[in-house]
Amino acid sequence: MEQRAVLDTLKGGDRRSIGRSNQVVKIVRRRPALFPTLIDGMCQGDELVRMRAADAVEKLTATNPEWLRPFKRRHIGLAACAEQQELRWHLAQILPRLELSQRDRMVVAAIFRGYLQDQSRIVKTFAMQGLADLAMQDSRLRNSIRSLISSLTKTGSPSMKSRGRKLRLQLAASTSPRHASVSR
Repeated sequence: MEQRAVLDTLKGGDRRSIGRSNQVVKIVRRRPALFPTLIDGMCQGDELVRMRAADAVEKLTATNPEWLRPFKRRHIGLAACAEQQELRWHLAQILPRLELSQRDRMVVAAIFRGYLQDQSRIVKTFAMQGLADLAMQDSRLRNSIRSLISSLTKTGSPSMKSRGRKLRLQLAASTSPRHASVSR
């Protein structure tokens, strides 16, 4: 399958469907050289292609986070300017998988804090998860993010409250001596 055909596979239908993104995930797993095509797809003019490319990138990098390495700056920049909710919630899952410097983590945390103002409860919930993931990587972020998660657990939507309770437990466990801080 050629690069253009990968993105064409993601076209059509409506926003309530992931379309054929699972099919694209299988293709790219077999042919990792096509992965950059999905990165390009996250910036396409077609909102369906953008969201489905982001879905495929999220699924692929759950097991292959190293595939993101060449695209770190591009993803941080995209996250900073993304307005489409589906793109935002996938980026909130993807960005903590990157090898981030301390400065990068601060930038990404600020982006995710901005996502907490989104109209979408899903974006807010994944932003909470992304913030917690960053805090587990960097002890300097832990206290402020733990406080923020606690507040959102009290005031957020039912899904935010549920996720917040789980995240508070994870953050508490990450402060135990077994979980050393990772600072790059």
